[in-house]
Amino acid sequence: MAERFTEAGQKFSELVEVMARLRAPGGCPWDRKQTFATIKSYLLEESYEVMDAIDREDWRGLAEELGDLLLQPVFLAEIAAEQGLFTIDDSLDAINQKLVRRHPHVFGDAQAQTPDDVKLHWDRIKKSEKAEQGVAPHTSILDAVPRNLPALMEAEKVSHKAAGLGFDWPDIEGVLAKVREEAEELAAAHEHADAQHVEHELGDLLFTVVNLARRMKVDPEQALRKSNARFRERFAHVEERVAESGVAFAETPLAQMEEWWQEAKRMGR
Repeated sequence: MAERFTEAGQKFSELVEVMARLRAPGGCPWDRKQTFATIKSYLLEESYEVMDAIDREDWRGLAEELGDLLLQPVFLAEIAAEQGLFTIDDSLDAINQKLVRRHPHVFGDAQAQTPDDVKLHWDRIKKSEKAEQGVAPHTSILDAVPRNLPALMEAEKVSHKAAGLGFDWPDIEGVLAKVREEAEELAAAHEHADAQHVEHELGDLLFTVVNLARRMKVDPEQALRKSNARFRERFAHVEERVAESGVAFAETPLAQMEEWWQEAKRMGR
């Protein structure tokens, strides 16, 4: 195992060196032009491509996508090093020390028998670290959740934080009832043709559905991604049927397209 770690370390060093060469005078014009602002969008894009490979269980593709994702922090750290801010070594030191510090049940004498025990250790140590760094305590527990997260992820995290303090429905039925209530309020807002109110109520409905997913222990992001994938497959089947019919898509009756849609569902698509 030590040999495998040594080899991985050497290859990581090679990646850092390649990135430095690309950014150096005489390197790649495109790479030299990039900034923190331009690269951060690629970081998000590569993260989603990793998730897609996992969803498709494309393990060869996942290996490649993880490499693409790994490049992004190395790229950002190289830009930081050029500006004298920090180096990739600082990032590696930070995460290595954090992992050891926040796992006292592995690297120390603390006890943790369940994942919940581990989370308690993690949160307690994190809070202590912030205090030592002189970081002002949050005025709200929800302030710990970044506001620039994708909305679905933010909703899951803030609802989880609130639920941790007991601000939650007592059971699944309570959440389901709230979903129905929000759907009725959305319908009423639509009936009154109040665009701002519709947006408000639609947001409430989506937020409540995220809470339902949390209570059912379903990742809402993954659930929606899989639903998107099913829609793509079924719609592609409808497109195939329309093409076979020889009738233009716009002239195909909706009832006929629905029949082909149901056909795709029966086929397991």
